[in-house]
Amino acid sequence: QVQLAESGGGSVQPGGSLRLSCTASKVTYNRNWMAWFRQAPGKEREGVAALYLPSGFVYDDVSIRGRFTISQDGADDTIYLQMNNLKPDDTAMYYCAADLIAGNSWNSGEYNYWGQGTQVTVSS
Repeated sequence: QVQLAESGGGSVQPGGSLRLSCTASKVTYNRNWMAWFRQAPGKEREGVAALYLPSGFVYDDVSIRGRFTISQDGADDTIYLQMNNLKPDDTAMYYCAADLIAGNSWNSGEYNYWGQGTQVTVSS
């Protein structure tokens, strides 16, 4: 069973930065896409960004483009989400996901493995 461990959430003021990390505990899984999703209170979960591990190809949502960057550590199955110029609307629980089920788009939510989530709060 693959376990995803997220870290790096916290509380920041608008304009601040945070870096989220997600590490997969095992490497014997279908190493295709890893992604970040978020869910704010009362809202549906939404895809933030995804990275194709073999090539580094990235998809990201237009709402975070230019502010957030997804990247990977080539040495292990770790992805990061560097979040700059944070806004109150970015406040949400952020989840890491891995192993996209074939035939689904990166932001469909159809992943086999999910982390427990890390809270990001942006307020003054």
